Amino acid sequence: MKVASIKLLVDNYSLDQLILVEEALYNEEPLPVDVEGADEGEKLTHVLAAIEILKDMTRGNDYKTALRNYSSRVRNSIN
Repeated sequence: MKVASIKLLVDNYSLDQLILVEEALYNEEPLPVDVEGADEGEKLTHVLAAIEILKDMTRGNDYKTALRNYSSRVRNSIN
């Protein structure tokens, strides 16, 4: 997971656009936007993170807080 790649998605695409990218990845279709990542798994990780961050931002959080919240949820799921 690369934070810079996630930030690019958050800054440049809407939630609806990223959901379309997520669906394209699941269906192994060409992506409608450029997503950084070494493979489809890394790209999906970046897209899912950006979606979660954007959803958190719609609840009033800024980018840094939303990223911190997402990272915390990921860490807690691993432990």
